[in-house]
Amino acid sequence: MAAIAQDRVLHPRKEKVLSRQDVEGLIAQGQSIIIVDRNVLRVDAWLKYHPGGEKAIMHMVGRDATDEVNALHSSEARQRMRSFRIGQIQGQWKNFLPPIQGGQFRSKDEMHKAEDEGIFEASSPSERSSCSASPVFDYSEISHESFRQRRGERQETEYSSSISSVSSIDLDPQDTDKISYMDAYTQHEIDLDIDKYPSLDLNTQTDIVQKYRALHDRVRNEGLFECSYRSYLIELCRYTLLFSTFLFLLHHNYYLTSSLFLGAFWHQLAFAAHDAGHMGITHSFHTDTVIGIIISDFLGGLSLGWWKHNHNVHHIVTNSPEHDPDIEHMPFFAISHRFFASLYSSYYQRVMHYDLFARFVVRYQRYLYYPILTLGRFNLYRLSWVYLLLGQGPRKGPAWWHRWFEIAGQAFFWTWFGYGVVYRFIPSTGTRIAFVLISHMITAPLHVQITLSHFAMSTADLGVDESFPQKMLRTTMDVDCPAWLDFVHGGLQFQAIHHLFPRIPRHNLRRTRTLVQEFCKEAGIPYALYGFVDGSREVIGRLGEVGRQAAILARCQSVMAERGDFGGH
Repeated sequence: MAAIAQDRVLHPRKEKVLSRQDVEGLIAQGQSIIIVDRNVLRVDAWLKYHPGGEKAIMHMVGRDATDEVNALHSSEARQRMRSFRIGQIQGQWKNFLPPIQGGQFRSKDEMHKAEDEGIFEASSPSERSSCSASPVFDYSEISHESFRQRRGERQETEYSSSISSVSSIDLDPQDTDKISYMDAYTQHEIDLDIDKYPSLDLNTQTDIVQKYRALHDRVRNEGLFECSYRSYLIELCRYTLLFSTFLFLLHHNYYLTSSLFLGAFWHQLAFAAHDAGHMGITHSFHTDTVIGIIISDFLGGLSLGWWKHNHNVHHIVTNSPEHDPDIEHMPFFAISHRFFASLYSSYYQRVMHYDLFARFVVRYQRYLYYPILTLGRFNLYRLSWVYLLLGQGPRKGPAWWHRWFEIAGQAFFWTWFGYGVVYRFIPSTGTRIAFVLISHMITAPLHVQITLSHFAMSTADLGVDESFPQKMLRTTMDVDCPAWLDFVHGGLQFQAIHHLFPRIPRHNLRRTRTLVQEFCKEAGIPYALYGFVDGSREVIGRLGEVGRQAAILARCQSVMAERGDFGGH
């Protein structure tokens, strides 16, 4: 045995090298293959045990997931991933479109047959865009010369004014014979982003990735991943003050006034739960999970597990109408005209119907935006209960106990809040209803902050060649505010920075912003930074724009009905 061990040290087993066709063949067999640090990982055995949910992994199948994995996982988790290694790749990896996004993969027999028949495709179906209902963007179909010419002709824009919203374009509903109005608008959005952001060619995107990884090293070396526990002591004092004031006023029968402080308490707690969910407090998976569940479930009545499953997917496919649950709010909100096609949500696994009710609400969504968000917390209760009662989280593996701990937390919350405060302490039905509504409406700024960072940004799909850092900066906006107001925003005003480095504690995000701005200038990627008022104006403008598109679509359908044209559009 000693001789065998010595021989393995002196003559280590040569790592198996897998070609792109090898990986495609494995995925065609139904295997879940991802690339991390040039290692080929087969993660089928881990899907059901992944604490962040299986869909977050499924969106990385066939892709180089190095930057996403490094951003969202600790070094210990990344080390454990090596146990799923089945080989390595050589050279630069070209991403496939994951099966969950519509990618189609050929078995080895099909590939050999295609070669024998002399069929050579410029790009396989698994390399295309995921927006099947709209024009497919394929960078390979655009000549490099024409692309350089377009980028050279564009005018320089103000560095901070980089939002990817789309203004109205003049398309006559009468001119829809060859291409539908919605498809033309989709192409228009893609063209805008192509003109505004760096080229999608391999060399440019590789250079951006290298600069991003150098930035990651610099952030780590400057200690920005380290948590300031003094800052959390201040947060704890703030939470204690808010909850104590709530109890004091409640005890003295100032029921509605006390509800204001309970709502503010919940509002502030959400930021700490967000930090814990990203392992941004102690950086220990189990410790931060316990902290997060106590905050979220026991004190707030919301499921941390549901949030993790939802939020991790959001970080991977940010602002994708078909895949990102954080922008899938039909029938109440549509931030892209693509929702008019009744898209299928890969997260919720259902069709988001653009029905009669949705058509009415979307046309007035700019006016309903704030009123609907005041009731947003009730929807989070519903989503939490569905997740826990249906057992949608891991039932084995390191997170097997989360569901039961969360159910205990839900029982505790509805005992102290539902029974103890609302039912036993508040005397009348009318006051109870008012108390519940006010306390929940006070948390609305949290929902506004979350939607503010994404609703006005691009929803265009630029295909599989776009790098992780460019996609995050293209789909996310930062909100500028004075440092003394950071506690109100809870770090969520630095969403672009947070999407690049999700595990940075929020108290370090302001310091990180300077480094990210330097990176953006060097890489040539616009950095979207708006004040709260201007950012809100952009969001309302986007909602109004989509509402107008809904009206134009209705006119198009009316014109076609008059012509008797019922096909293709």
